[in-house]
Amino acid sequence: MFDAELWEWDARRDESWTFVSLPIDESEDVRQMTAGLHRGFGSRRVQVTVGGTTWSTSIFPDSKNNCYVLPIKRSVRAAESIDVGDIVTVTVELTDV
Repeated sequence: MFDAELWEWDARRDESWTFVSLPIDESEDVRQMTAGLHRGFGSRRVQVTVGGTTWSTSIFPDSKNNCYVLPIKRSVRAAESIDVGDIVTVTVELTDV
């Protein structure tokens, strides 16, 4: 479990994505636990909880910041009344190990 700020990545002009970054130490744990596993784009399947919402998704490596990033989908942001710039408590559990 960790606290992180929601941030926005503009994928295209007509669409943006909202993420949180996993802390460096959590990201290193993920790398160690999934060493040798290969999935598209280096993604890892996870189950995530933010507030009262739990869902399955994937985290993706961010080589620039040496961490994994977690997309926070629109339905979760709406259900939890959160938006870009908010600090949220996140629980991430690997499901593909």
